[in-house]
Amino acid sequence: MIDFRSDTVTKPTQAMRAAMAQAEVGDDVYGDDPTVNSLQEMAADMFGFDDALFVSSGTQANLLALMAHCERGDEYLCGQQAHNYKFEGGGAAVLGSIQPQPLNNQVDGSILLSDIEAAIKPDDVHFARTRLLSLENTIGGKVLPQDYLATAQSLAFNRGLKIHLDGARVANAAVAQGINISDITQYFDSVSICLSKGLCAPIGSILLGDERLIAKATRWRKMLGGGMRQAGIIAAAAKLALTDQVERLAEDHYNAKLLAQMLVEIPELTVDMSLVQTNMVFATLSEQINPHILAHTLADKGILLSPSHQLRLVTHNDISTADISTFVNVLKQAIR
Repeated sequence: MIDFRSDTVTKPTQAMRAAMAQAEVGDDVYGDDPTVNSLQEMAADMFGFDDALFVSSGTQANLLALMAHCERGDEYLCGQQAHNYKFEGGGAAVLGSIQPQPLNNQVDGSILLSDIEAAIKPDDVHFARTRLLSLENTIGGKVLPQDYLATAQSLAFNRGLKIHLDGARVANAAVAQGINISDITQYFDSVSICLSKGLCAPIGSILLGDERLIAKATRWRKMLGGGMRQAGIIAAAAKLALTDQVERLAEDHYNAKLLAQMLVEIPELTVDMSLVQTNMVFATLSEQINPHILAHTLADKGILLSPSHQLRLVTHNDISTADISTFVNVLKQAIR
């Protein structure tokens, strides 16, 4: 199958499978798993943090960060399109009693600094206490500029807020700009990085922060049922995600641009090339095309996508340049 639904569908590489089979393991809840410990130490050092915690998913990493930064009745600011607001089941509200305050995302994915400033609540018993600003990079495949991150960090500091990065695809943001991931993470008090999307690990995310935050997150992880035992088996693959797979993301970005250029030539589709910055292409179908019928037709031809009038097509390690051409040819036939 040629699967454009998400980069979460990536299979672990052969090197990852070999590392998993040979991984040295222990009980991670006791802190005894040497491979997990090595991963956490490596990630903290790579990205400029005191400590790190290996967890099962990006959703869990974001939730732990929110619950470690905020108490019951506190509030975090984020974008309307933020994953930890829109796509994570309301976990912060349900499990942490933390109120989200979503703000409009601009076309480039940013939140206006003036909107952030205006949304910070006064110190008054009538309001939730604003404690945290949460940004996402990339967001919808778009890269937040470095100068924006620096200014947002300054705003948060001056207003007494902590600042968190949902960096599920921060490696894509770094590769797209030709910089190190640490050049982005330097602006944040905590960062979550997903290792099971474009970086190809089968399971897991890393949460980065200072020792106090990670200690608190570790306690919440256990309470939420996220404590893992012989997790070195998956941590071995996660280590290779960080050491072997980051630079390779440039191939996915190239394929996304190639795909967008080919889709522009199809009259029934509309593609904004300026939004193709990393590994995502958004193509709007003309109204006369039923996206569900189209998806069913393509599935019969061995191609998977999520049906919508605005198609999100995600390139990744398991999609080659040849697959792009195959998909476009099949898509043209299915439309016509």
